[in-house]
Amino acid sequence: MARIQELCQSRSWTYYRLAKASGIPYSTLSTMLHKTNVPSVPSLMKICEGFGITLAQFFSDQDESAKLTGDQKDCLSQWDRLDERSKALASAYMQGLLDRQT
Repeated sequence: MARIQELCQSRSWTYYRLAKASGIPYSTLSTMLHKTNVPSVPSLMKICEGFGITLAQFFSDQDESAKLTGDQKDCLSQWDRLDERSKALASAYMQGLLDRQT
């Protein structure tokens, strides 16, 4: 699947990292990538969750990251390196900041 390879390359992710992020066994992902197994919709949804994108973004021809500012790209790059607990904490912190502004 060229799109999965493209998304991994753009994030500097290994297939192992994608397997961990999506909850799909590495062997299953490897089989998909070598075109011996067509991924099911639920598998694609898990892959999209791992990447933090929607199915629509997965199938989109446009690179959504091209629309982001440098600060936004930097923020997303840092976000990608956080574990799930840290992401929850960062999200709660940002929500707190937004609540203070209103």
